[in-house]
Parts: sequence; structure tokens; C-alpha cells
Amino acid sequence: EVQLVESGGGLVQAGGSLRLSCAASGFTFDDYAIGWFRQAPGKEREGVSCISSSEGRTYYLDSVKGRFTISGDNAKNTAYLQMNSLKPEDRAVYYCAARTPWIGSCSLVNLEYDYWGQGTQVTVSS
Repeated sequence: EVQLVESGGGLVQAGGSLRLSCAASGFTFDDYAIGWFRQAPGKEREGVSCISSSEGRTYYLDSVKGRFTISGDNAKNTAYLQMNSLKPEDRAVYYCAARTPWIGSCSLVNLEYDYWGQGTQVTVSS
């Protein structure tokens, strides 16, 4: 059974940083796409960043480029989202999602992913 468990959310002041973790189990962490998504109150879920093991390229939502970095640690079966220079508009529940196996570029479209974590709240105070 594939499971994804996010952690690392919390309350931070604007300009601060958080690192989200997504611990994966139930699949081999060497053939996957991992996406980070977020959903703010009253808004649709949007793709923030993604990475695929086969291609290694990363993609970002325009509004987080230069501030967020996605990475994966195959040895730990864990993906990360480093978030720097956080803004109040980054406030949302953040979810990691996975699809395995995966070949090619990853996607920021939530329908492309089969497995989802429970989410972790990120709150940024102004």
C-alpha cells in the first residue's frame, strides 16, 4: 500500500522559511513523480512544484520560482519542499502527491497523480 506522510508545516513570519517533508512508503523510490500542491481557503488546489526520478528536472509555479526548491532523497524515500522568503499568500494546506511508475517530465496537474498525503498546514503571518 502506497502511503505519503507530510510534515514540516507550521506558523512562520513573512520572509521566513519552512521545509516540508513527504515520507513515502509502499513503492520503490526510484521510479516516480512527486508533486507538491497547495489549497488555500476558498481556492482550488494548485500545483506548486514537481520532480520526476527518470528525468530529474523540476518545475515550479511561477509565483514560487526562486523561493521554493523541491528535492528527493532516494535513500530516505523522502521528498522535500524547501520554502524560503515566505509570503502571506503562500498560506495553504500543502499536499504531496505521487505517481509510480513515471517516465518523462513531471506534471503540476493534480489529476496526473494517484496517491496523496493528508496535507500539512502552512501559515504565514504578515
